[in-house]
Amino acid sequence: MKEYRLKRLFNRKSGNCFDVAIDHGFFNEYSFLQGIENIGRAVEILVDAAPDAIQLTVGQAHYLQSIPGREKPSLVLRTDVANVYGRELPRSLFSRMIENPVEQALRLDAACVVVNLFSIPGEPEVTDQCIRNILNIKPVCEQYGMPLMVEPLVFRPNHEAGGYMVNGDPQKIIPLVRQGVELGADIIKADPTDDVAEYHRVVETAGRIPVLVRGGGKASDREILDRTYGLMQQGVKGIVYGRNVIQHPNPAGMTRALMSIVHEGATPEEAVAFI
Repeated sequence: MKEYRLKRLFNRKSGNCFDVAIDHGFFNEYSFLQGIENIGRAVEILVDAAPDAIQLTVGQAHYLQSIPGREKPSLVLRTDVANVYGRELPRSLFSRMIENPVEQALRLDAACVVVNLFSIPGEPEVTDQCIRNILNIKPVCEQYGMPLMVEPLVFRPNHEAGGYMVNGDPQKIIPLVRQGVELGADIIKADPTDDVAEYHRVVETAGRIPVLVRGGGKASDREILDRTYGLMQQGVKGIVYGRNVIQHPNPAGMTRALMSIVHEGATPEEAVAFI
């Protein structure tokens, strides 16, 4: 059954996946809401642009799943909430799992669930919580045939890049990706390396587990298209982008541009015509 749900995520012709993440409201950060203030409208725009999946939370999934008909993106359900993204971090950090996450995902007809695996300088307790979350959800995912996407995130020190800036050092990303695989991930969602040409090392360490690459911080159109094209040449199976799509002046056009790279092998020069 797990394989059947995975087939709902990955394009039949290309074998790749473009998942648009708009679950940012879960994390209680004002800046994350740009472009998704009206989540219903954001979902409508994305559905019309037809990515493979949309990543949402338990409180917002109905905007996607209440749309009639079969021709709509699959749901990837966010199952954990954390308070680790602020420029000024609170006294106590956490990463908490929603109750009965797989059962909630089944009721919402999700094709996949996603959970974080944080590595934050000086905060080993948060990593411990993430590992416990994965250890708890994995057997239930297996019981019900629900694919598990693990999201390994290596943070830079908050005083250096507070807010949402991750570490693109492959020596930090690779072991955390491998830990996610060892914990039972069916899909890995990881950050790009600072040097895109090194990303094949991340793919290699994931082995048979498909790797989808996160979009990271906001960047220019050409930077995003060039990076995506370069990553697809490194053996990744797709992308999970959020703010670089939904905060774009033309989110539907950016979605189509990225889809052309992910599924059709378009060059950045060809893809930019959609924007």
